[in-house]
Amino acid sequence: MTGRTLRVLIADDHEVVRCGVRGLLEAHGYTVVGEASDGLEAIEKAASLAPDVLIVDITMPRLNGLEAARRIRAVSPHTEILVLSMHQSEQMVREVLEAGVRGYVLKADATKDLVAAVEALGEHRPYFTGQVAQQLLNSFLTANRSRDDQGADSRRLTPREREIIQLLAEGRSNKEIATLIHLSVKTVETHRSNLMRKLGLHSLSDLIHYALRNNLIVH
Repeated sequence: MTGRTLRVLIADDHEVVRCGVRGLLEAHGYTVVGEASDGLEAIEKAASLAPDVLIVDITMPRLNGLEAARRIRAVSPHTEILVLSMHQSEQMVREVLEAGVRGYVLKADATKDLVAAVEALGEHRPYFTGQVAQQLLNSFLTANRSRDDQGADSRRLTPREREIIQLLAEGRSNKEIATLIHLSVKTVETHRSNLMRKLGLHSLSDLIHYALRNNLIVH
């Protein structure tokens, strides 16, 4: 462990998970400086608290953990990010790496691996466990292979567009989205039209299926 107490922020939309992680970390001498229940709140608290380590789930409301991680790298560059998730697909591991995340622990492995992962990240060392480590290696070795057209479309989306597509897929109205992210309704409508055209989608149902395939909403 490092010579000082590590400051940790926990972001997960399930209170029982946050409480369990907090208890585990505090029992090992770490300081939990805050909790967040969605991606936008995680960004706000990371910016204001500047934790040493952020533990974040992938599937959260308002803004998913992967997109939150991308933004947190910008607003709190010294914060190391640890994904704690039930998901372990090769695509997800690849996207986590591209987002600048240096740690990944499956929720099923949290009891035995979480403390070691936090300690490693606190020392700016990566930590990927079990199957995730193997998938990360596979992803790295095949990083230059061709991806399908949908994956290419996803990478062309701006951060704002990824945020809006998640909110739309969660069933929020244009007015609700405008209020949440401080835009006018007309601007949200324009983003929505541009998204549909850019992704070749024709209905809200198509958009929801796209969001599910690309891990933008819980399923």
